[in-house]
Amino acid sequence: MERNLSIKTIVAIGIGAAVFMILGRFGSIPTGIPNTNIETSYAFLALMAVLYGPIAGLSIGFIGHALKDLVFYGSPWFSWIIASSVVGLILGLAWKKLKVNEGEFEKKEIILFNGYQIIANMIAWLLIAPTLDVFIYSEPANKVYLQGVVAAISNSITVGVLGTILVNTYAKTRVKKGSLDRE
Repeated sequence: MERNLSIKTIVAIGIGAAVFMILGRFGSIPTGIPNTNIETSYAFLALMAVLYGPIAGLSIGFIGHALKDLVFYGSPWFSWIIASSVVGLILGLAWKKLKVNEGEFEKKEIILFNGYQIIANMIAWLLIAPTLDVFIYSEPANKVYLQGVVAAISNSITVGVLGTILVNTYAKTRVKKGSLDRE
């Protein structure tokens, strides 16, 4: 874990959490399963995590989801807040392998990114969120595991499509190492 977060990373966490909160409220589509939406906020979380690393990803997921719950629902739902944090953490672990800031996001990196995000979403939504729902809130297991399946699938698709587009678009704005010639 980094001892000192850079000012840039701290600012990214603050802005990232605010954007996550806003997208969580206004950029989500109901699935028909209670309290389970198709969330564009996870595509943005994926971008921020691969740009700023695991601490930023975890922090944006935690703070952004907690703020969304507090502001729009009145109280935090910690099982899903923790799950969002785990998604950000796992995606952030791909940070150094992907080298998006160096303009690299080709087929190999797209496959790696999507491997990380699918694993992150499966762990968060099939295991962590529903299990904590049962233990913390005494929710019925059949209900919360169904919500988890829908969240895992919808978030994986959203990050796979929108997240890949966001990361690819960002990578194209970066100059690749060794791509500039001296005249």
